[in-house]
Amino acid sequence: MKNIKNAILFITVGTFLASCSVSGPLMVTNHTVGSKRGEASRKIFLNFTFGHTDLGLITAAKEGGVKKIATVDWKVKGGLFSTTYSTIVTGE
Repeated sequence: MKNIKNAILFITVGTFLASCSVSGPLMVTNHTVGSKRGEASRKIFLNFTFGHTDLGLITAAKEGGVKKIATVDWKVKGGLFSTTYSTIVTGE
């Protein structure tokens, strides 16, 4: 019985750790990765949000002048008092 509990615990912890292990931008289309890069970001202080910021792919592409999106990357940077959420796209 103890071995079964340990196995379930091991599998559960392994699943949680594996679910957060995506690294680098994800290829979402067959377009070539170009030199253009667009980013849409939002900084939130003390977990309070005011207003609305569009963090979508189209907004990020417009910011960088990207016409054909090749890769998409989402980044969350946490600090002591603030958190920054970003959507980054690259392409032609």
